[in-house]
Amino acid sequence: MKIKMKWMMTLKIWVVIFPSITLFLSVFGPALSALPLYQRTFLLTVVLVPWMVFVGLPFIDAVIHQIFKRNA
Repeated sequence: MKIKMKWMMTLKIWVVIFPSITLFLSVFGPALSALPLYQRTFLLTVVLVPWMVFVGLPFIDAVIHQIFKRNA
């Protein structure tokens, strides 16, 4: 994979994961604060990894595809 593609994938992942983690913690953070760190981390990853793989990244890919389609 070329460097440009790696940077593009990094940016797409960040665009999905940053708001997702922020929203998840703002909604569920107080309820999860009583749990030990390893349990909070487990719950966060169990929810957000599938979200990213099946919803977030395909959505970002579709948006980027539409942008490039319009510009072409």
